[in-house]
Amino acid sequence: MPNRQEHHSFVKRNGLLLAFLAMMLMSLAGHAFTGWHVDNAEREQHGDTPQPFTAYLQDGQFLSTLFENWESEFLQMALFVLLTAKLRQKGAAESRPLDESEEDPKQAVPLSMQPWAARRGGAVRKLYEHSLSLALALLFLVSMVGHWINSWREHVEEQLHHGEAVSTLWHYLGEPQFWFESFQNWQSEFLAVVALTGLSIFLREKDSTESKDVEAPHSQTGT
Repeated sequence: MPNRQEHHSFVKRNGLLLAFLAMMLMSLAGHAFTGWHVDNAEREQHGDTPQPFTAYLQDGQFLSTLFENWESEFLQMALFVLLTAKLRQKGAAESRPLDESEEDPKQAVPLSMQPWAARRGGAVRKLYEHSLSLALALLFLVSMVGHWINSWREHVEEQLHHGEAVSTLWHYLGEPQFWFESFQNWQSEFLAVVALTGLSIFLREKDSTESKDVEAPHSQTGT
C-alpha cells in the first residue's frame, strides 16, 4: 500500500520546519543589517572609518552575538531533551505521565521500517538512542567556542583601541564579560521553558502538539 504522505506536497510535509527556517533567516538578515548600522555609527562617533557589510559579517562583534544566541538555544534544547526523559511535572503537556503505567504502550514497528541504526543493535543502537541529546550538546559546545573566540576578538579590538595590554584567549575565558554575555542568554532560555511548562498545566492551544486537549483536566500530565 503506498504511503499516504507521499501524496502531500513538499511544503505540506515540511511546513513547520520551513516556516521556522524562513523566520530564522529573516531574523538573521535583520540581525546582520541592523548590527552593521549600529557598528558603523559607533565607529563614526569614535572617528573611525565605517566598514563594509561583508567585513562586518566577519567581525568579532557580529559573530560573537550570533554564536552567543545559538549557544543558549542549544543548551536549552539539550537539557530539555535530557531532563524530560527522567523528570516529571504534574499537569504539564511536555512531561511524561507520573506513573509509567499510564503511558501509551509502544507499538511494535516492523523491522523494515526502523532506522538503520535501530536495526543494527549493540553499541550503534545505544549511541542512536541518545543521538538527539548528543547532537544538541555538540552544537552547544561548538556555538560556545564560537562565542568565546569572537567575543575575545571584540575584546582585543577594544583593548588595542584604548592602548591597553591584550588579553590571551585563555585568560579571557575567566573574564566576567564573557560569562555576563552567556548567563544573560541562558537565564532567558530557562525562563521560556519554565513559562511553557507551567502555563501548559492550565492553558490550552487547540490542535497544538505542545498543548493538552481543551477538555483535558489540569491534572493530566502529557498530551
